[in-house]
Amino acid sequence: MHPTVRSPDARYVYITGPAAAGAPEGNMEIVSPASLLKVDALTLEPVRQLIVGGRLHHGQVFRDRYLLMDTFARDPDGLDVFLLDPQTDEILGGIQCEDLGGSCYTAFTDDEYIYLLMQPAGYGPQAFSGIIGGEQFVQGSVTVLRPYWVARIDPDNWEVVREYPHPGYRANWIVLDSAGEFMYVPSGGTSNISKINLETGEIAWVSGTGTGPYGANLNPDETEIWVADKGEVTGFRGRTVTVINTENPRAKETLFGAYTVDHLLLSPNGREMWATSNGEGTIHVFDVATKETLDVIEMPGYGNPHGLVWVHYDEDGNGRVIRDQGGFHGGIDPYRGVMLDY
Repeated sequence: MHPTVRSPDARYVYITGPAAAGAPEGNMEIVSPASLLKVDALTLEPVRQLIVGGRLHHGQVFRDRYLLMDTFARDPDGLDVFLLDPQTDEILGGIQCEDLGGSCYTAFTDDEYIYLLMQPAGYGPQAFSGIIGGEQFVQGSVTVLRPYWVARIDPDNWEVVREYPHPGYRANWIVLDSAGEFMYVPSGGTSNISKINLETGEIAWVSGTGTGPYGANLNPDETEIWVADKGEVTGFRGRTVTVINTENPRAKETLFGAYTVDHLLLSPNGREMWATSNGEGTIHVFDVATKETLDVIEMPGYGNPHGLVWVHYDEDGNGRVIRDQGGFHGGIDPYRGVMLDY
């Protein structure tokens, strides 16, 4: 299971299911479309199989009501990025990335706009053009690639309202600050991270990272950006976390992590940074203040963690998602001093 996606009320998990009826047998490669399974989060019993025209990559809560999803691959008439209503399991709208002038990777949101990582097409199959181009650059078979960029999309009409070119190849993540002033974009193919002014599009600074950065997150006072050095595009052998000052492109510290650490999220208590490891089947928990490793959580059966979701249950047993890939939800936000103590 690649992603971790929960409905806003935490009742359901959405995971990749078998190919839809009529699809070629055995066609379960990552570049082939698949169905979406809605599963009861407590009993783990499947509730419904959804035909969404694509294979789920990442998903996150949007506006505390919907789910924003992006895909690895899709049917010709499917969508690369779409909004799903978990109450009705209907797709509310979405886009095909070739209509935006390239291929695309992962979507992020500030609950107002959708920010989509865009990649040049033509270096390989549509879904993997960006990573193949990045690998060609890293391997030296090409010396320059066409630009990669971020598209800001209005989800009410699915129109692009702004584009942000950035100085890096094969970006993997977007971090938006709480004031809506800057975004941080780590790029695997060039092992760097860019700080970009959201109003002007100006590049505030570019900093080197560890090899092939993937996920990233800000500390609670937003003076540091933590970057997971996964090794994405550069061989998938990264095992560090780089901590960088947000006011200037100076790396403050390099932390030892785990092989292919990728998703990196600040916890709802604001004191911990959690990092998932594809290569070791673990989650590393760091103390934000001291940078010490607090715990290493092993997945059952060396499972491959890819994504994190925190759920809070009240005294009546009612759940709600308060943290996932897309940010904090349900009124919890350590960046504004609202933390869940535990």
